[in-house]
Amino acid sequence: MGEALPPHEAVGLIEDHVGEPFTTRLLSNRRGSRAWKISGPRGAVALKANNPDEETSRDKAAEMAQEDDHLLRLTDAGALDPSYRVDAGPWEGGRWLAVRWSDGAPMWRAFALARKPEGDRPSVRPWLLGIARTWVGHLARMHAAGWAHADVQPTNTLITATGRAEVIDYALACGPAGVPRLPYRGALTHTTAPEIAGAVLATAPDAHVQAEPPADVWGLGASLFWCWTGHRPVAYQDGTPREDKLRMIAKAATLPLDDVRPWPFPRFEEAIRACLTPSPGNRPSAAELAAFLRET
Repeated sequence: MGEALPPHEAVGLIEDHVGEPFTTRLLSNRRGSRAWKISGPRGAVALKANNPDEETSRDKAAEMAQEDDHLLRLTDAGALDPSYRVDAGPWEGGRWLAVRWSDGAPMWRAFALARKPEGDRPSVRPWLLGIARTWVGHLARMHAAGWAHADVQPTNTLITATGRAEVIDYALACGPAGVPRLPYRGALTHTTAPEIAGAVLATAPDAHVQAEPPADVWGLGASLFWCWTGHRPVAYQDGTPREDKLRMIAKAATLPLDDVRPWPFPRFEEAIRACLTPSPGNRPSAAELAAFLRET
């Protein structure tokens, strides 16, 4: 079989944005959706579309339409740069969405040096703090507008060459009351906050669980913990059923950071521990955490 081609309906609309001639590269094809990078002389976009040939437990076409609605609402609220969303629409197989291309390395790969003992060097410390600061800054703007990202995890964060965090994928975001949406049942298990884990376990599979800003703060701390130490913050085996993982997460018993850190970094560790405070009401807000990370 040949490489999956992007929907021609999408390409026809975004070619003016990137210019001609343009190139198309398939980035991923899994879990019911596909993603491409489309590059031209005027720039590049990331194009996503559902895969109508793959059945999954989630309706990716509906999820893609939901993400587009979220991007429009977040832009109107001043929580998202208007240049991020490029275009969106239907195609014969479902829905597609194009967003500005974000140059950056996946977080896990970017943190490779920091996970090693030799990562303890003067240049790495401000780099780590800068990533955390810019990441939490994105979240603070969303939270101020009454939204939670609800899927804070390493895969949805790219690290630029200048050491900034770029947040992507707003499909599962939870907005103010009254905003129509698909039921939210948590996102990546490993960065799920205890209160979300408990709510998912206590409700019916089709019930909506509203994610609030403190859950994003936990997800941030869990992601930093995981990518810096190489260990997920809550210990369980990969083959453990998701419900059992959620039960363990709901207890909010994380690995001792002192036991798994690659090297001591008190300021960074303090920020991570604050994010992973068991009670959501006792965690710092994203704005408070941003202020702490700005202090010299």
